[in-house]
Amino acid sequence: MKHKRQVPFHEYIISIACVAFLAGGSSYIYFDYQYKKQLAQSPTQSSDLKKVDNLYNEIVSNYVGKVDEKKLVDGALKGMTEALDDPYSTYLNEPEADELDQSLAGSFEGIGATMTMTDDLPTVAQAPIEGSPAAKAGMKANDTILKVDNEETKGKTLAEVVSKIRGKKGTEVRLTVKRGQETFELKLTRDTIPIETVKGELDKTDRSIGSIKITSFGENTYKELQETIKKLRKEGALSFVIDLRQNPGGLLDQVEKMASMFLKDGKTIIKFEDKNGNTSEDVASSQLDGGFKVTEPTVVLVDEGSASASEIFAAALKESGNKKIIGTKTFGKGTVQTVKNLNGKSEIKLTVLKWLTPKGEWIHEKGLEPTIKADYPDYAYLTPISRDKTLKIGDSSSVVKNINALLKALDYDVNANNSDYSEQTKAAVSAIQSANNLPSTGEVDNETAAQIELSVSKKIKENDQAYDTGIKELQKGN
Repeated sequence: MKHKRQVPFHEYIISIACVAFLAGGSSYIYFDYQYKKQLAQSPTQSSDLKKVDNLYNEIVSNYVGKVDEKKLVDGALKGMTEALDDPYSTYLNEPEADELDQSLAGSFEGIGATMTMTDDLPTVAQAPIEGSPAAKAGMKANDTILKVDNEETKGKTLAEVVSKIRGKKGTEVRLTVKRGQETFELKLTRDTIPIETVKGELDKTDRSIGSIKITSFGENTYKELQETIKKLRKEGALSFVIDLRQNPGGLLDQVEKMASMFLKDGKTIIKFEDKNGNTSEDVASSQLDGGFKVTEPTVVLVDEGSASASEIFAAALKESGNKKIIGTKTFGKGTVQTVKNLNGKSEIKLTVLKWLTPKGEWIHEKGLEPTIKADYPDYAYLTPISRDKTLKIGDSSSVVKNINALLKALDYDVNANNSDYSEQTKAAVSAIQSANNLPSTGEVDNETAAQIELSVSKKIKENDQAYDTGIKELQKGN
């Protein structure tokens, strides 16, 4: 599905914490398929599979060239899942399965960007991790990676591309990136990327409100949230803002435990429907959440990047907990995947269930509507500055137009619709450079571009309408 506006500029700086999810899309839910009853019987082996076996034997026996038998099998397995025409179901060979495991736990060394395949090319699926090399370089969602160290990515698997991008901390990688109609190069220095999924602090203006950002639902997110709430309570928090914006999802068991924390025992968290229309549900319980309950007033922030497990959490609190959901309509991903090992280190990620909200609504490709609509200001959706070359007087392009729009957002006297690098542009750039102890050249190099983006990000945070609305809603109840 497509959205008019997907990832706000602000989220390039304060971004989600995950790397190559290999989810085949922008969101995902995984769970161990061990429910109270078998929801579907395994299909009997089809006689048509003999065709696959016969073809395999024919190729191995008679093909004139060299045959990589493992590659043949991988190709057949991948082909079967691709034939489902489901972006969330896929066969994962050994490197891809390893990438998936690492995306849900631990840390890794690389650039901190989420990768998926789009039109057979590796593409940045979500905003880069905060403070990562990718974020510092200005990479954004939907950037396409054409080359890695001058080697073309077309024709390579996602695992092959990711393995080249990843590497030891301190080493460099050069990426050729396509964004819209522009192509440019970035040079990044790899670093250690921790996967921390929960961050919390007291609101800067009202110290009785705890502000909690959840970036994904990984193996330890429930514990991280519990510890964060305990810490904020000790610091004086009497209510909470839970920010799920740009959170693409994660593990079902984690989101169920977390939602249960905010609901009375017996309240529905989620409903499921299998391929035969059979339904079941999971409910809040002290057994599920360990008896750790959050009874303080709480609001939840969402946007178009809130998907899957984020939508489960928001829907549960909205429909079963009467909590206010603030922001914009969510992504709309209403299916559940299981990951199963296939005789070795390869895996299949397969869609096995629909999930429904507590009231029985399937939000797939529709999204969850917020209780209160609120969004970032329009300038939050401007794109980061292309880093392919230094820009100066005389240049004219869409990149320059974007710079002018960013400068206008910072209240400089420039024409936001002008594609020319004017004297006004130069004067504004010089002013930014002088204010931040940069050489006052009036030209936009990599360092100046980063400073412009950071300045815009700061202004967006100061004008975060959804967050401000959440604070006001909580203050009403105090």
